[in-house]
Amino acid sequence: MADPKAFLTTPRTLRERRAPRERVQDWAEVNAERGLLPIVGGQADRCMDCGIPFCHRACPLGNLIPDWNVLVSHADWESAANRLHATNNFPEFTGRLCPAPCESACVLAVAGGDAVTIKNVEAAIADQAWALGLAAPRPPEYLSGRTVAVVGSGPAGLAAAQQLTRAGHQTTVYERADRLGGLLRYGIPSFRLEKHHLDRRIDQLRAEGTLFRTGVEIGTDLTAADLRARHDAVVVAVGATAWRELPVPGRELAGVHQAMEYLPLANRVVEGDLADSPLSAAGRQVVIVGGGDTAADCLGTALRQHAARVTQLDINPQPGDARSAAQPWPVHPKVHRLTASHEEAVALSGDPRIYSAVTVSFESDRLGRVRALRLAEAEPADRRPRPGTGRTLPAELVLLALGFRGPQPDSPLIGQLGLTLDADGRLARDRGYAAGPDGVFVAGDAGRGQSLIVWAIAEGRSVAAAVDRYLTGSTALPDPVAATDRPIAATDTPPDR
Repeated sequence: MADPKAFLTTPRTLRERRAPRERVQDWAEVNAERGLLPIVGGQADRCMDCGIPFCHRACPLGNLIPDWNVLVSHADWESAANRLHATNNFPEFTGRLCPAPCESACVLAVAGGDAVTIKNVEAAIADQAWALGLAAPRPPEYLSGRTVAVVGSGPAGLAAAQQLTRAGHQTTVYERADRLGGLLRYGIPSFRLEKHHLDRRIDQLRAEGTLFRTGVEIGTDLTAADLRARHDAVVVAVGATAWRELPVPGRELAGVHQAMEYLPLANRVVEGDLADSPLSAAGRQVVIVGGGDTAADCLGTALRQHAARVTQLDINPQPGDARSAAQPWPVHPKVHRLTASHEEAVALSGDPRIYSAVTVSFESDRLGRVRALRLAEAEPADRRPRPGTGRTLPAELVLLALGFRGPQPDSPLIGQLGLTLDADGRLARDRGYAAGPDGVFVAGDAGRGQSLIVWAIAEGRSVAAAVDRYLTGSTALPDPVAATDRPIAATDTPPDR
């Protein structure tokens, strides 16, 4: 411990955000550029260096949190960066995008206490590593003569590619989009992750020897047979892109769109690919159906496009401000949170969320465009509409943010590689990421289903270990999670590893 009394004398302090009314006028990250380092030094001091650090167990990456907290408290940024990168390939991503289950498991959070601001410390270390030149490329000392294909360039695919390249295998990443990054590029808005962070890491991978091919869809532009003929092993990390639908009357109306139809277009405008989005929320009455992170991203995007009004519908009841008995410490609880996007909405016109709201139907204007959404209160037991509670909201643009199941089931990649889907629509695999056909492995949301970025990176690291073992008979690469591991739950038992 850097300061054995800091957890008693220093209050929890979060990184400062720019003023909401200022930041909705641009697409830059919501955090203030300055002032983080003085904050994180004191916050790192608050870490108690627990004998059993539950933050390790809550993070699938196994981040060595107490270790780098002590180093940050002494301003030893080089050692802190080394400890952080020992478990996490992309900490500047997770320090911005992860909801921080590690903080929920912090011992200081027992009985409702204030956890160490682990996420802010992580982001500070990552940013300092780049600023001080501590994130130099690490090309392999020798090449194995083996080749690996990684299909998909999201966080799981990039993590797998970096680990395999550093292990000496010639690794090529295939991406069907025109740019690399997957969900990080076109799903996450720039106000949460500016794309120069992503571009910088991709440049690092290139300098280490990873090859990239964009605009190549495996199964269409390049057959799976050709892919397997070119490579000794294949990692499928195509993400979970099969969105959940809302089968209610009027779903076919113009103006009702999936969130992942809306967000990529907005991101392309920011990237300079488009002059304007054909689904822009500018001047329109917008309704977002869904209560998760994707819905919050839609909200922040619509505010920056200057929507006339934005309403968000969540079918679940409003959670409490504190964890319930059903979600005891160290479980990451579902509590009422104000994301940066909701903070902006509150500053402009009030909290946009309507809880316990079930969408009943959409109403059309005379041209076949959506003009209203009919909703009702959801019954607590089964989420069905409660009779007599119906009402109508004006809606000119409806965005469905209901989550994702797994990869596209009709993808030619699946059939050509001989992969199968499980009952939940995910690619089937064993606990060691092997997918059935010899030399083919599945990692990330494609096999796990929609999950957090830390799970994607952890699976990318572990699948790299599995591939390395397959190619060479053994591995020294880290293997943080099995494909069957799950987040801490109220009835959790230690994993059998």
